[in-house]
Amino acid sequence: MFEENKYNNKMIKTFEVFQQELASLRTGRANANMLDLVKVDVYGQKMPINQLGSITTPEPRTINIQVWDTNNVALIDSAIKKSELGLNPQIDGQLIRLPVPDLSEERRTEMKKIIKSMGEKCKVSIRNIRREANDDLKKLLKNKEISEDEVKKKEKIIQDFTDDHIKDIDLRVSTKENEIMTI
Repeated sequence: MFEENKYNNKMIKTFEVFQQELASLRTGRANANMLDLVKVDVYGQKMPINQLGSITTPEPRTINIQVWDTNNVALIDSAIKKSELGLNPQIDGQLIRLPVPDLSEERRTEMKKIIKSMGEKCKVSIRNIRREANDDLKKLLKNKEISEDEVKKKEKIIQDFTDDHIKDIDLRVSTKENEIMTI
């Protein structure tokens, strides 16, 4: 039996991953999500910073990390420096301050390209899910488990899901670009 919602759910998950990646981009404004992709090598495994301390944004251009275990301060510091965030941590005991500098015009343009490419990757993933669904429909038709009319109906439903998700991706990309270009 063909379950079109299975494919819609896959598309939704793909879109959610895309949104998380977008949220982790640096926009010139302090945002705790910027640190989501930074993993710290502690206790024999890679852990996200939010599991090693509390992250706050007391000011629009500052992120504070209150590290719970003193031994992890240097590890978090080096993980942030190695990341591509371009942030320079300032350590004050168990508190790590991350001043978020303004984005230069050059960096903003670079960020727009990164956002566009992230959007394109997500669209490709959505289209691959559509292709997978259509292939499954063709197999069902070949095995005579489904009629041609039903294949057409299901293909249209899958195409509608695809169009809706691609529209959502385009909207998120343009929103994020506007956010980055706003000083």
